[in-house]
Amino acid sequence: MTTSNAASMFPLSYILVNPPTSGDTELRQTLGYLRKLGYRGIELDIAGVSAIGLELLKACAAEFDMAIPSLLTGGAYAQGLCLSSPSLPVRKKTVTALVSFLEVARRLDAILVVGLLQGLRSDEPDARIANDRIVECLREVGAAAQEHGVQVVLEPVNHLQVGFNNSVGEVLTTIGRVASPAVGPMIDTFHMHIEERSPVRSVLDAGKKIRHVHLCESNGGPLGSGNADLPAILQALQSIDYRYFVSVKIYRGLEWQEAAARAMEYLAGLFLPETTWQKQEP
Repeated sequence: MTTSNAASMFPLSYILVNPPTSGDTELRQTLGYLRKLGYRGIELDIAGVSAIGLELLKACAAEFDMAIPSLLTGGAYAQGLCLSSPSLPVRKKTVTALVSFLEVARRLDAILVVGLLQGLRSDEPDARIANDRIVECLREVGAAAQEHGVQVVLEPVNHLQVGFNNSVGEVLTTIGRVASPAVGPMIDTFHMHIEERSPVRSVLDAGKKIRHVHLCESNGGPLGSGNADLPAILQALQSIDYRYFVSVKIYRGLEWQEAAARAMEYLAGLFLPETTWQKQEP
């Protein structure tokens, strides 16, 4: 079997926790730096798109041949949006916001990530009631996503940060109830380290349903500095023929430039069977 390093095994994007918002010069410098390192895309929060400007982001990404594979939505929770809220007006407002985000995702050819917007146990203590509300809302969002031709992914987020659907198995159950081809699962290795007895087994169980990946250490720091078995998880992704983007997420320990460079060095040292990139499809 032909072998290649993990840095070329999957198309890699880098999550910009604090995206450049001071104009096109900073944005071009950021994209150029990441492209030179070997990244093929960036991931940012939906609010970051607004701060940068959709048209500027599109133009600069095209200039550097960089994709925007996915958009995060969790920041909208701080604005009072929540899928599990007891308030029907709040839930409707959340669905309306997600549908509006779909148009942004469509224009960027990105998928839409839903995680924190599910809410906390302080929003709804009863998990059964909360999940019923989440499913009902995601059915509406899924129908709109099909019309827009956009993929939505539900992220399993650990129980310390989100109240519901913390594990891959729970997300798969919820997605099964939503029953929309436009709504699928993703994984985040940070959350998996907390919630899954076997992250590798969870990857294998989800199989080809997985449509996005966040690659993050157990401590949120530089890749290789924590306890997450990232090589085994990447190998499991290869075994299920995963061909979509893997987004590197590092939010502590280093400035983003050094973190991005070290992550690529780390991944370049992992020799895993080669695969071929494939665009996300709804």
